[in-house]
Amino acid sequence: MFGSGSSCNYLRPLRLFTTQVRCRHKKERMADLAKKKFPKDKALEHFDDFYKNVYGPKWPSIRLALLSPHKYCAIVNNFGDSEQTVMDLQNQGALNLRTLYELEESSLKEKEDSENRSEDLEKIFKLDQKMEMIKHSKQIHEYESLYPADENNFRSLDPDSSEERAHSKEANVGSSVPVDQTSLKHSIDNAEIDESRIINPDIGLSSASLYEFVPATKLKGMEDWVLESQHYGFYKRSSDFPVNIKKEDFLHFPKNLEMFIFERGNVSTFPSPKRGSTGVLNYYLMDGGSVLPVLALGLEPGDAVLDMCAAPGGKSLAMLQTLYPGQLVCNDIQESRTNRIYSVFKQYLYDVDKWREQLFITQNDGRTIQDQNLYHKILVDVPCTTDRHSVHENDNNIFKQTRTKERLMIPELQAGLLSSALKLVQPGGTVVYSTCSLSPVQNDGVVHMALQNIWEDSNIQLEVRDLSPALAPLGNIFKFGQNIGLRYGHLVLPFLPCNFGPMYFCKIVRIS
Repeated sequence: MFGSGSSCNYLRPLRLFTTQVRCRHKKERMADLAKKKFPKDKALEHFDDFYKNVYGPKWPSIRLALLSPHKYCAIVNNFGDSEQTVMDLQNQGALNLRTLYELEESSLKEKEDSENRSEDLEKIFKLDQKMEMIKHSKQIHEYESLYPADENNFRSLDPDSSEERAHSKEANVGSSVPVDQTSLKHSIDNAEIDESRIINPDIGLSSASLYEFVPATKLKGMEDWVLESQHYGFYKRSSDFPVNIKKEDFLHFPKNLEMFIFERGNVSTFPSPKRGSTGVLNYYLMDGGSVLPVLALGLEPGDAVLDMCAAPGGKSLAMLQTLYPGQLVCNDIQESRTNRIYSVFKQYLYDVDKWREQLFITQNDGRTIQDQNLYHKILVDVPCTTDRHSVHENDNNIFKQTRTKERLMIPELQAGLLSSALKLVQPGGTVVYSTCSLSPVQNDGVVHMALQNIWEDSNIQLEVRDLSPALAPLGNIFKFGQNIGLRYGHLVLPFLPCNFGPMYFCKIVRIS
């Protein structure tokens, strides 16, 4: 007993020492982990350094939204219980995106018509005033022709000056200089007016005729202007090439493409998709901004469509839901990525084998595809820095140290993919380029590079479509970037009340 107790007393300090050592090592490991920068930390550090200079005072708001959960859009699966799905989504308070667009479009048109009517009424009112002045002037002329002004009239109008007038008359006796005694009103009415010196009040201070008096740097709206050279000057070899840009007023919503979202400020979330009577999932969830490149394509019945970088397959599935494509080719460069596309289709198409004549999944580098003049529409949703993913996840993060070279080569890869698509699409066809990045280099900068490459290396004629008028009815749903130096495309900015994106997209039509 004595020996046993003595042994325990001897080991007790050793155990205590061992425990203290372990605790110290654990604290040291925790401290090391706290000091270690993970890929998502490096991504945020990079964005703080880069995007703060690009977006200025807008960046804190964008940053907060980027770090917060984003909002989704539910795309109804037409190959499941679609009618029941629509009812369920409406009961959850979700709104049909097409309906919202049409209502807002109608409202904007009524507002524009009302403003035009107000302008017309104002013009009519000013014209009436002018006619009244002309009429009044004619009446004065008629009166003076009947009652011409003479010396007696002057005396009767101004009796206090009779002596002064008499003195003036005596002073002018014998003078050869005639004295004009007509009325002041008559003189003014017959005066010649230099109309070139008159400024029309209808023109306003915004008229180009007044710009010469205003320093260009002080014009309203120019204070936050960001020079394009600051965005993609590194990639721009020369800007000495023509770029045709044409406005587009209409965004087509295919009848069979049912998309539901929650309105601005509503942070409700959609339940996970469920399988219905046909054994497929009832709807597909994707970032709300991701539907815009699909809509920008302007799909039409029978189109041959190429989704050049299709994985994971959400945008391809949205195209299928329109029931428009006569042929849809979903391509990606890696087998693991094409497997993801196949997995999505297997969950949403009740019999994938029946689609073999219409739906194709291919594995190619988009820059080497040779199917020229085959496709009416091409979507180029390129690999990018995937900004939202990069600040949330360490796995598969482009900001890993081992992927630094890959990240630096992204713009060159993107420009190569877009250039390839512009050569493949049929004359009259459409290419939509898109990223989920805020980087102006990966967005407008890449479009600029690709347009220049095509201009230098081929006779292809291209036209960039400005979708600003077409997207205006969606202004209450998405936060579009304004005054951030965009020249070619459009950017959905993360914004807490409507936390979609980031999503950049640019529509380009091949003319010949």
